[in-house]
Amino acid sequence: MVRSWHFKPRHVAETVAKFFMLLSFLIVAASLLSILWTVLSRGLPALSWEMISQTPKGGYYLGKEGGILNAIIGSLLLAGGGTLVALVISLPIALFLETYVMKTRWARYVRLTLDILWGIPSIVYGAFAFTLMLAMGLRASMLGGIIVLALLEIPIMTRAMDEVIRLMPEELSQASLAVGASKLETAIRVTVRQMLPGIVTATLLAFGRGIGDAASVLYTAGYTDRIPTSLSSPTASLPLAIYFQLGTPYPEVQQRAYASALVLTLIVLIVSLGSRLVSARLGRFINR
Repeated sequence: MVRSWHFKPRHVAETVAKFFMLLSFLIVAASLLSILWTVLSRGLPALSWEMISQTPKGGYYLGKEGGILNAIIGSLLLAGGGTLVALVISLPIALFLETYVMKTRWARYVRLTLDILWGIPSIVYGAFAFTLMLAMGLRASMLGGIIVLALLEIPIMTRAMDEVIRLMPEELSQASLAVGASKLETAIRVTVRQMLPGIVTATLLAFGRGIGDAASVLYTAGYTDRIPTSLSSPTASLPLAIYFQLGTPYPEVQQRAYASALVLTLIVLIVSLGSRLVSARLGRFINR
């Protein structure tokens, strides 16, 4: 007896969905591997200790001696400072959303505003900050770069923290309020402690976004071959170093650009792995 197969619509939809999910995964994985292979194959031969331990010397962009130490330190200072400022602003906003306004209309408006700010191109942030700097009589400096990166990271960090805090069981906050704690005490002593791994992950995610941005710091932080010594000093960054090196007609300098890209990729990779490690360690202290 021959059994006839009848495909139900939901089975067909499930098969099609699985196919597109697998296809999406393969596209993303292939893109990642392609980027890594390009950076490694072209950048690794040009990477040396001299390149990461020295600042550019005379004629560096013509193929002569020097390195990108100024850009490495500048990127870490800009992204670190911007992330710290963004954290000081983002965490209270996320706690306020979940502690006081919660699911009200105002909370939805705030989240919508943050989503819109998240989608604004970084070049717009740079142009906006540059306009403010001109109005205030400021010049391109580390302070300008930190401010614009903080503005860029605030919506990313706030929305990520907001989503993490919303996953916390309501019973924990209700139990805290039931024993007489105020909303502020509950937010600081219960919510932050419970969601600390997610908060750390959101912070490092924003840091990775800030350290790799070039458009916003192009107008605000400037560029220099020196290591910055104060907040008012122009500050180099790895994305701009890559941009300037690729813009030269010399193959040797262009190869250095891929080496710079490799250094930036390694920094982001270390930050990503570090965030997972820290989240795993902090996860032992939360209530499940």
